[in-house]
Amino acid sequence: MATYKTLPGFRDFYPEDCSLRNHLFNVWRQTSKRFGFQEYDGPVLESLELLTAKSGEEIVGQLFNFEDKGGRQVTLRPELTPTLARMVGAKANALPRPVKWFSIGENFRYERQQKGRLRSFYQFNADILGESGVIADAEVIGLLVESLCNQGLRAGEFVVRLSDRNLWYYFIESLGFTGEQAMGALGVIDKMERVPAEKSQAALAELGAKDPAATLKAISDFQELPDVCTIKAYLTNMDLEESARDKLLARLDVWRELLSLLIAAGLENFIKIDLRIVRGLAYYTGFVFEAFQTVGKGRALAGGGRYDDLIEKLGGAPMPAVGFGMGDVTLRDLLEEVDRLPKLIDKADIYLVYSGDDAFKTALADAYALRRQGLRAELNYKGAGMGKQFKQAASSGADFALVYGPDELAKGIVTVKHMRSGEQQEVPATQLVGSVLALWREG
Repeated sequence: MATYKTLPGFRDFYPEDCSLRNHLFNVWRQTSKRFGFQEYDGPVLESLELLTAKSGEEIVGQLFNFEDKGGRQVTLRPELTPTLARMVGAKANALPRPVKWFSIGENFRYERQQKGRLRSFYQFNADILGESGVIADAEVIGLLVESLCNQGLRAGEFVVRLSDRNLWYYFIESLGFTGEQAMGALGVIDKMERVPAEKSQAALAELGAKDPAATLKAISDFQELPDVCTIKAYLTNMDLEESARDKLLARLDVWRELLSLLIAAGLENFIKIDLRIVRGLAYYTGFVFEAFQTVGKGRALAGGGRYDDLIEKLGGAPMPAVGFGMGDVTLRDLLEEVDRLPKLIDKADIYLVYSGDDAFKTALADAYALRRQGLRAELNYKGAGMGKQFKQAASSGADFALVYGPDELAKGIVTVKHMRSGEQQEVPATQLVGSVLALWREG
């Protein structure tokens, strides 16, 4: 007989795993609602054209795409941002601004499996649309930080590395790159942490750098600047045209505004200016950020930024936007690494113990009555001996056992046993539901 296995890069969620997954989701959901975000969702199957319009044809190699029975080119969604852009664009004029939405959904990428990266994963996305001010950037970053803290992480175990595509673009322009060349240079900068210096230098030469070695050094020096004051001093001392310097220094004023909001929110211990972060996707237009774990493997936990042009690019009205995505795989790995995975107990509230067919029907009726009151009530289906049922009651974690023996049936009562203390009391069968609810609430 054939043995079927889970497909590569996909996961089975047995009950204990499902409980943990749902706990992570609940923390994300509760934190988002405290920030005033509303939950949305979209279809898991999207038009392939929607994805290529956002990310270019090169993304196709990472997708589970196919032609459906209607002849349409479709794909399992690899992320939620295109769906969000499509949905908001379709109703932009009817939505109150700002739009503050979040979603927790399954996504799919056909790529090589590795630690922290699977082909099927759940992602928490949160976005603010329709607000151009840096308050939106600050709120999204704040939600990211609070979400990680509420999952059990602490300051010093992760950091949000903050950078700026606009500042980089202006700097690249000052080095002689324009238009598509500048966008290409940003792509080179995004990969510099992961490739040899000579490869980055060659890529800059291909983009038309007059002195690739000097250009690479200027970029490398700029990447290492740690704060706004140092960046300002560096730009002031550079040999730049006055208009280029003014543009860069004006952007630093926006930086100060954002940082002042993050400090006011008490987030300064979680934020680090890091100009090595560029975010490779071309649709980012302003501040960008990535959350990294600072213990263990040092992997990325989340990433995002401002994407003011995407809604219009996908056919909607112009609308500023900023948001982030956070996957469940690396988060769970980190919580396990720091021994912060919650110890979840999946237990019954009430276990009903009975003897005989008549008692079973009475217990079953009471179980349904208690369930309708919101209690989790369980009982044995096969009429096992009462001794075995008491053992099952103990292993279920139930707070109380309800006993339906011959004596109880004859007297018209039910014995209620507190499983931790062992104390027992007799309750009239006609008053059972109210009495058990009162005892359960008292603990």
